[in-house]
Amino acid sequence: MNVEKKALLASALTVLTLTALPVAARAGAVNPAVSPTPVPTDMASPSPTDMTSPTGTMSPSPTGTMSPSPTGTGAMAEPFGPACATLPTSGEGSLEDMAGKPVAQAAASNPELSTLSDAIRQAGLEETLDSAQEVTVFAPTNDAFDKVPKDTLDKLLADKEELTKVLTYHVVEGKKTPEDLTEGTLTTLQGGTLTAKGSGEEFTVEDAKVVCGNIQTANGTIYLIDSVLMPK
Repeated sequence: MNVEKKALLASALTVLTLTALPVAARAGAVNPAVSPTPVPTDMASPSPTDMTSPTGTMSPSPTGTMSPSPTGTGAMAEPFGPACATLPTSGEGSLEDMAGKPVAQAAASNPELSTLSDAIRQAGLEETLDSAQEVTVFAPTNDAFDKVPKDTLDKLLADKEELTKVLTYHVVEGKKTPEDLTEGTLTTLQGGTLTAKGSGEEFTVEDAKVVCGNIQTANGTIYLIDSVLMPK
């Protein structure tokens, strides 16, 4: 076989071979340099650390402002003292009832303060006390008034000017907390001063003991005391 026939035979065999190959194989045979570009591993799937952390802003810390600490400024100390147990647990004269009334009306509803309430009316001080912005009243209980000799008490109740002095001696400006009574001098509406001291649940104002303290009213705080205070 001459050279020209050998060349034609080789060309025909090449064509038959390419026809029989799959398309993908033929493409690779035609251009073997072309290959798919690999996808970078850092783009194929996001890293777990790139996702929102469960401790992020979507779930606020339980110590945040949504649940204030009970020891914060919003927190109010409970009334304390043995005489608190004698107050009604509900209805007129109860702690809840007094909290919604101004101080003179609150005292009038308290069964332990009926004598004081009568004295406040006799002196004409209801409006003064109820319209005050913030006051603290050291309120003598009925038992405290019983300690005063009857003739002395009758004389006091009959003298409006003197009665006003005695009653306003029991009132100071501002709503005083138990912490304000630990040790200090308080200026009264009468113009005199009271010395308060104590701690925990035991406090005195001058020689009087607080028997139920820190009762809240709409415009003031009441401390029941076991003695009537007399101006010096």
